[in-house]
Amino acid sequence: MELATNERQGIIVWVYSLRHFKTLKRFGLIHYASRRMKYVVMYINQADVEMTQKKLAELHFVRKVELSYRPFINLDFKDFFGKENKNASKEQNEDNDSKETVF
Repeated sequence: MELATNERQGIIVWVYSLRHFKTLKRFGLIHYASRRMKYVVMYINQADVEMTQKKLAELHFVRKVELSYRPFINLDFKDFFGKENKNASKEQNEDNDSKETVF
């Protein structure tokens, strides 16, 4: 038996009132709800994102629906930090060389 993982994506649903909180539960897993700012963060299957986004936008109590960009961002920073340190050390060496030649 293998464990199958579902690709999920976050959706932020801005609402006029949290009175319809139970209605939002049927669209996906609710992760967080802000009473003060009136928004709900929920996770849904990535295959159903477009359909669910359209359905949520049509509801009368929904102000705006935003998608999370996290699945599309490269989170591998191994090479980035190595390059950054090398460039910084080269610039420091050039600055030290130029300071020595100025009289």
